[in-house]
Amino acid sequence: METLKIKKVAPTKKQPKMRISGAEAIIHCLLAEGVDLLYGYPGGAIMPVYDELYRFQDKLTHILARHEQGATHAAQGYARVTGKVGVAMATSGPGATNLVTGLADAQIDSTPIVCITGQVARHLLGSDAFQETDIIGISTPVTKWNIQVTQASEIPEALAKAFYIARSGRPGPVLVDITKNAQFDKFDFSYEKCTYVRSYNPYPTPNNKAIEAAAELINSAKKPFIVWGQGIILGKAEKQLKALVEKAGIPAAWTIMGVSALDTNHPLNVGMVGMHGNYGPNILTNECDLLIAIGMRFDDRVTGNLDTYAKQAKIIHFEIDPAEINKNVHADVAVLGNSKDTLELLLPHIKENHHEAWQTIFKEKYKIEFDTVIKDDIHPTKPGLTMGEVIEEINIASGNKAVIVSDVGQHQMIACRYAKFNQTKSNITSGGLGTMGFALPAAIGAKMGAMEREVVAIIGDGGYQMTIQELGIIMQHQVPVKIVVLNNDHLGMVRQWQELFFEKRYASTVMVNPDFVKIAEGYSIEAKRVSERKDLKKTIEEMMASDKPYFLEVKVEQEDNVFPMIPSGASVSDIRLK
Repeated sequence: METLKIKKVAPTKKQPKMRISGAEAIIHCLLAEGVDLLYGYPGGAIMPVYDELYRFQDKLTHILARHEQGATHAAQGYARVTGKVGVAMATSGPGATNLVTGLADAQIDSTPIVCITGQVARHLLGSDAFQETDIIGISTPVTKWNIQVTQASEIPEALAKAFYIARSGRPGPVLVDITKNAQFDKFDFSYEKCTYVRSYNPYPTPNNKAIEAAAELINSAKKPFIVWGQGIILGKAEKQLKALVEKAGIPAAWTIMGVSALDTNHPLNVGMVGMHGNYGPNILTNECDLLIAIGMRFDDRVTGNLDTYAKQAKIIHFEIDPAEINKNVHADVAVLGNSKDTLELLLPHIKENHHEAWQTIFKEKYKIEFDTVIKDDIHPTKPGLTMGEVIEEINIASGNKAVIVSDVGQHQMIACRYAKFNQTKSNITSGGLGTMGFALPAAIGAKMGAMEREVVAIIGDGGYQMTIQELGIIMQHQVPVKIVVLNNDHLGMVRQWQELFFEKRYASTVMVNPDFVKIAEGYSIEAKRVSERKDLKKTIEEMMASDKPYFLEVKVEQEDNVFPMIPSGASVSDIRLK
């Protein structure tokens, strides 16, 4: 087994000219961009680059994923926890196509990653050569930008542009496809970081009139309500959000991508909006007189039926991407720009306020939800273990400091509802695409990006088996990530819908699972299983105290549902508590 040591490389702005191969140039480009870690899987069309990686292994750490999809999710986890660009690499054909799910996930969740793929030699393009596929055509809908490089001399400019586009403005994934001849050919290499692309304006200039109009609406509102998303985290605007909330006394709720930007226990943090969000924020969306959306895109899982969404309210939309303005919800005032910049400009115009009566209504709604749902989720009286009490014990054992990583399903909604956070960049999940299999490799990437933090993957028994092979990374490098599988022997979220809307016809959702503990032990990972409440607390404490990889399977109630719930296509006002 290897002990993981990631080399730290200081990025350089410009490299002197030297005559090298395209493959070596790729390594120098990565080093110039400050890349210290990348994930990938070798193959014929990318082999020249791997040969150079072997020579440069003292400067650049490569992690061998067990599947290319795992490499992209690990790069996402690394990017989300560090704020840097994650990097993944694969060969042509199936290697490249296996990246597509990760690219799509990163695109919709605005995660900056650069994927480098090998390609057949230029003279073979279009000939259906062995392991040739049109990855540019395939990946165009799911990347922020992509490019095929067929000459070695094109590599530096393409990669410089790739990193700039991936990290700037609203971040996203970029793919660079490089033919094998371009990797072998030599040229006079020099590198200069990209700071400008014609016709690409990643940072819109804030409009002062829009700022003033927004302030006027906020200052005159009687029932203002903030909903923030990941734009706060990506824009590094956590302090500005907190200042606005506190100065104006406005209740604030979050989308699942925005959670952790404001301390979960802050008195004006009123919880999560959306399909399985908190009762008060959802109901009161349709009672506020001003909805202030910051760095969120009005996703359908947040809005429910658009015909009934916040029709009584004026709407202010703070957003960096002009394409999101008026896409789903009409904004009375649109404020374009990075959230940190626009909120900084807004704050001097905001009058101090408290809105105590309005805040009290949120507290009343929370009490209703606590008595009906939350109490039984985290302090159950029934004999079977609940997912909520597992998350609560992790909160206690970690002091609310853990990075929680999830993919999609009941476990994700429970984790987002009940995990508590007191620092930013602490919730890493597959939001827009809802990718089963995301959590395990993303947790590995997150831990490698923040070795000083405790990283806990919360996974369902279904999604876990989609990328279970990435336990190989943990074994090889002894990555001290904690893995918790909430096992209800079902595809839980689909089963919940079948129970509620399909008369309990559990079509293909019952899981016959393997012995997860034995599998983890086969990868030399300490593993335990808990099925009784008396063992839960001490086992989680043991897991959190360990400085090694740890796997915990928790057998939870098979037919436990996640509430509240807004039925698909219903109004946020139609949220169900049971």
